[in-house]
Amino acid sequence: MELLYLLCSIVSSSITSLTLSVVLLLRRLVNPRAAADCSSFVSLYEGTVWHERRRPVHHSFQYNVRYALFDLDQAAKVPTDHLSGDQARRISETNGPVCLLTIPPSVGYEQNPLSLYYCYDIEGSTHNLKKCIAEVTNTPWGERVTFLFDPKSDTVAKPLHVSPFMDMLGSWSIKANAPEDNLWVAISVQHPELGNYFTATLRVKRTSIQIARDPALFFWLMPHRVAIWIYWHAFRLWWKGVSFIQHPRYHSPNYREEALLRDSQLQNKMAFGRNEDGHLQAEGSSSSNVAEKSQNPRCCVWRDAKWPWC
Repeated sequence: MELLYLLCSIVSSSITSLTLSVVLLLRRLVNPRAAADCSSFVSLYEGTVWHERRRPVHHSFQYNVRYALFDLDQAAKVPTDHLSGDQARRISETNGPVCLLTIPPSVGYEQNPLSLYYCYDIEGSTHNLKKCIAEVTNTPWGERVTFLFDPKSDTVAKPLHVSPFMDMLGSWSIKANAPEDNLWVAISVQHPELGNYFTATLRVKRTSIQIARDPALFFWLMPHRVAIWIYWHAFRLWWKGVSFIQHPRYHSPNYREEALLRDSQLQNKMAFGRNEDGHLQAEGSSSSNVAEKSQNPRCCVWRDAKWPWC
């Protein structure tokens, strides 16, 4: 049944995108100067996404990608279906600007495996990146999880079934730099049996506004290309004999609560070290700070899939 839903979704999206692409190109031919201005509060980036799986078989690939970074308080138009600046500040407990890194929808289709919110604190006359919010969407189901992390370095128990070739065990180690001319994000997967077996990185550079005068054409079919890469390499993994893993909702309906429990255990483990006598002690924190952290579960918010996966 899911395969039928997937095929119907692909056909429907293809027809919509083809129709809107024709409309877009006709508008540009009729009025070439009608391209929308790219606001100074939006930065455009170009670069690559790289994936490497080392076990149980080796498989790696990279593809070109384009992203936009929106100042959520200043940009005139921002993609819908994301957090607002005020919502992100409440989650991150920050008081400064919030920027959203994402692939904007193109001709009626959206595909964002990962969007990031950069949350700044105002300290005197400077803006310091304090926290990031990850917004992870799985393909093809369209479920989404949002969680807070420290961009300097953080580890979160895996909260979402992002691939039919990965189980729910293990954790994501994630780092990100403050977005400037160069922007990067690195994620590695730590698994109890496979070890550090998967790495994904995004590395992009800011693009001159003059090069991309028309954002609609700059991002034309970008989400579609990302989807094609995802499906093509899923097929290649299946062809290499990697086991297909069913969505956990079929055999473990409480998988989200289980993910929160694993993350709480992970945070407790990371908050303590062992002294010379082998007893647990706080690493670089007072016992009160560690107790507060252990009682403060990570804020993970899930959104169920939309039709046809609901």
